[in-house]
Amino acid sequence: MDAATRLDRLDINILVQLQKDGRMTNVSLAEAVGLSPSPCLQRVKRLESAGYISGYEARVDMTKFADSVTVFTEVTLSDHKRADFVKFESYIRGIDEVLECHLISGGYDYLLRFMTGSIQHYQELMESILDRNIGIEKYFSYIVIKSPVVKNAVPLRILLKAI
Repeated sequence: MDAATRLDRLDINILVQLQKDGRMTNVSLAEAVGLSPSPCLQRVKRLESAGYISGYEARVDMTKFADSVTVFTEVTLSDHKRADFVKFESYIRGIDEVLECHLISGGYDYLLRFMTGSIQHYQELMESILDRNIGIEKYFSYIVIKSPVVKNAVPLRILLKAI
């Protein structure tokens, strides 16, 4: 049985509500999903222990206290042996400014999302990455001017075809 079929309507609703507000009290959550507090808490604990809830985090609004630049970077590797991908990913994983790294099908190998303090900081970082000789053939940078839509919640009801 796959993981998605083990979730019922109440489990999905709990996940939807916690994505909206991970700090809500158990009493508020129970009320929102139509359960009493004790069974609601049991379900949340079960969802956590099963790995459906991997953590709770604060979303920080960088504009409130510091300048930052978001840059999407397409990376193409020189070679495409398994060891080349492992070497690249191992190094990139350790760079704090890399917020996301995706192996992509199509015209390039990876799509990375960086957040740095400035364009100059990004360029210095890219130069230091290139100096590490981790197999990058070429890269293209796309500086984000504006982000009119940013969603952090997964559309569970749509993806799981639940109501």
